[in-house]
Amino acid sequence: MKVLIKDPLLTVARGLLWFLMAAMVVGALACLAAMVSLFAFGAQVTLELAREAPGLDFAQVRWGAELVLALVIGLLAMVVRMLWLLKQMVDSVGEGDPFVPENAARLTQMAWLTLAVQLIFLPIAGVATWLHNIIEESGKDVGHVSIDGGFDLNGLLLMLILFILARVFRKGAEMRADLEGMV
Repeated sequence: MKVLIKDPLLTVARGLLWFLMAAMVVGALACLAAMVSLFAFGAQVTLELAREAPGLDFAQVRWGAELVLALVIGLLAMVVRMLWLLKQMVDSVGEGDPFVPENAARLTQMAWLTLAVQLIFLPIAGVATWLHNIIEESGKDVGHVSIDGGFDLNGLLLMLILFILARVFRKGAEMRADLEGMV
């Protein structure tokens, strides 16, 4: 039995989730535009870099930058998927029926996506560090740059919480189905 719940918090959550998904898509499109620009205008960028940093090997920098941009696009796609799954859960709460097997599956998928996001940060940080070192070795002053890569304990905690909540939702759906079968 579904009952539509009018809750201002759910309305705000839906709006915020739509905004965040749009921002992630815009970010992915910007990364894609940067990748296309690096490819299409490689000669012009090479000339400019030769003036700014004569010792810099643009071929290495270009491919490293392309790789980072591709990984970031993948990362943003995973975040959009997580936000979409969360929006579907918020919608099910608004319908008055959150303890359904689909929400347990959504939470499980969100947990796996959280792990994937954690894992994709490793190559992004590695390539970014490599690019930083190449640029620094060319004599170009890059200023103070901090590249923080690796596993984030908050992300790992979120993954654990999502897996546990998935089990709670799965059990809640089973209990509700058993109760409806008794009545």
